[in-house]
Amino acid sequence: MSATAKKRAPMPDDIRAAKGGTPLVSLTAYTTPMAQMMDAHCDFVLVGDSVGMVLHGLPSTLGVTMDMMVMHGQAVARGLASAMMVIDMPFGSYEESPQQAFRNAARLMSETNAGAVKLEGGVEMAPTIAFLVKRGIPVMAHIGLTPQSINTLGGYKVQGRGDAGDTLMADAVAVAEAGAFAVVLEKVPETLADEVTTQVDIPTIGIGASAGCDGQILVVDDMLGMFTAFKAKFVKRYAHLADDGEAAIAAYAEEVRARTFPAAEHVFSDKAPSK
Repeated sequence: MSATAKKRAPMPDDIRAAKGGTPLVSLTAYTTPMAQMMDAHCDFVLVGDSVGMVLHGLPSTLGVTMDMMVMHGQAVARGLASAMMVIDMPFGSYEESPQQAFRNAARLMSETNAGAVKLEGGVEMAPTIAFLVKRGIPVMAHIGLTPQSINTLGGYKVQGRGDAGDTLMADAVAVAEAGAFAVVLEKVPETLADEVTTQVDIPTIGIGASAGCDGQILVVDDMLGMFTAFKAKFVKRYAHLADDGEAAIAAYAEEVRARTFPAAEHVFSDKAPSK
């Protein structure tokens, strides 16, 4: 799927069909301007529940609500024309039952025009994934490090080392068999990520996994150097916008205090300019 040749936003089946081809490109987005910047370059854009930490200053993703996801999903949708939008189901919106998951997934899709939802979990969530898919809700799965489960995982640790690799492989197979059209592998050992990519017939989307995955995703504020509270090992910073922004704000503050801003070109005369 060439980002320059697309005439329409891809559908979940298009993403699935990219298995083994040119790697899929994805980033998170939470606002219209950011979505507009990445639209021509991404195959799909994720409205991630990472918005809670990145934009709202929450300590984790657990405090993100359905209303927050709807609001940010609507904003991102306004900025997309070429990329498919996937939206995260927040913590507590799908774990109780398949029926709860359907109600909330249907709301997210109908109110944001998302092309699919993403939810975390492997074997235990496979019945819910199957329930949603059978009712017309395309699902992207997410296994490995699942941030909504950090309290039970013991923090942001690598998942799938040693004997735990069998469990993660079982998760990948289960979500694929349940009907997920793709699966995110987060913070998974490289060799295991490659094995999963070979074993399942749906695209694997890596974040801290392997270049051998069928695609990659990063939090855009991480890769642009805008979110600086911490930097995960798997993040490559392609820019340092927080540093640039702070320097610009400092320059503005200095000019305001020195009364050099606003200058003549920034203020208005008493008379309207002649035509």
